[in-house]
Amino acid sequence: MLPTTEVESSATTYARSTDQTKAAGPSPSLLWEKVPCNLCGSWERDIKYEGTTDQDMEKMLKSYSASGNFISQETLVQCKQCKLIFTSPRLRRDLILKGYTEAEDPTYVSQAEGRIKSFERCLKAVTKYQASGRILDVGAAAGFFLKVAKEAGWETYGIEPSMYLSQYGNTHYNANIHCGTIETVPPFEKQMDVVTLWDVLEHTFEPKDVLQRCNRYLRQGGIVVINYPNIGNWMAKAAGRKYWFILSVHLYYFVPETIAEMLQKTGFEVLADAPHYQWLQLGYLLYRLEAYVPKVAKLMGKIAKFLRCDQMLIPYYAAQTRVIARKVNEV
Repeated sequence: MLPTTEVESSATTYARSTDQTKAAGPSPSLLWEKVPCNLCGSWERDIKYEGTTDQDMEKMLKSYSASGNFISQETLVQCKQCKLIFTSPRLRRDLILKGYTEAEDPTYVSQAEGRIKSFERCLKAVTKYQASGRILDVGAAAGFFLKVAKEAGWETYGIEPSMYLSQYGNTHYNANIHCGTIETVPPFEKQMDVVTLWDVLEHTFEPKDVLQRCNRYLRQGGIVVINYPNIGNWMAKAAGRKYWFILSVHLYYFVPETIAEMLQKTGFEVLADAPHYQWLQLGYLLYRLEAYVPKVAKLMGKIAKFLRCDQMLIPYYAAQTRVIARKVNEV
C-alpha cells in the first residue's frame, strides 16, 4: 500500500499549484521536471519531437491509468550518447503517481477476455525458458496474467499502484497483488524464478532502477520478460509523431538496442525477442482509434455495433516487442 502521506502531499501540492495556475497562468517550473538520460546519465540530447507544457492538466492527470490514451503533446528527446528516447520535461512524478494510485479503470477491465487470451500465449513463451515456479508481475493491473499463471500452477505475486485494479485482481482471481510500486512494496521473502513487466517499463520514472530491483528479486539464472512499444519499428517510423504509442503515460521509448544495453547494465543477457501480439475487442480498438481519426473511427464503430461484431476478438500487432532475458550477474 502506498504511504498515505505521500498521496496526501501530492493532492495538496496539486491543489495549491492549480490555484496558482488559475491566478497567474501555467507555471512549468511548478508542475514539470527535466530529467537526465536514465540509461547513461547524460544531459546532452537532441529534440526528436518538439512539444509543450501548456496542456489541459485535468485531462492529462486523469490519463494515468492502464488504459490511458491521452496523446502526448510533450517534448520527446533523444540522448546524444546512448540514443535512448524519453520525455523531458515531464509532469512531476508525485502528480503522476497520484494519478495511477487513484485511477479507476473499468475500460481496461472490460477487455478481460481478450487480455486473458493474450496472456495465455505470453505464458507459453515464458515456459520455454522456465516451466513453473514463483512469478512476480510488476504493474499487474487487474491480475489477468497472474490469473493465467496461477491456473497453470505457478505461485503468483503482483505489484500494482492502482488501488482499484489491485483490488479487482485480488477479489476476482485471488492473485496476491500488493498495492504500491516496486519502490514502495516491501521485498518478498522468497526469490522469484520469473519477473514480468507487461506494457510497464515505458511508464516507470527510472526504468534502469526498476530493472535493478527486478534483478534482486530473481534467483541466479532467473528470467525477466518485458513487453514494450518499439519506436524503432518500421510502422512507428512511418507514423512519426503520430505513432499511436506516443502517449503522456509513456515516459520512455525503447528500441531493441537500448533495451539490450539497459538489461546488460542491470545484470541480464538477452535470450530472445519477438513481435508481441494481443487480442482485443473490435469495438475497443475502434474506440482507441478515435483519438487519431475520430470521424472515421466513430463511423466504423457504429457499423461494427450494427453488425453485432463489435465484441469480436481481433488479433493485432501494433509495433510492440517482447524481450526475454536471463539474470547473469547480481547488481
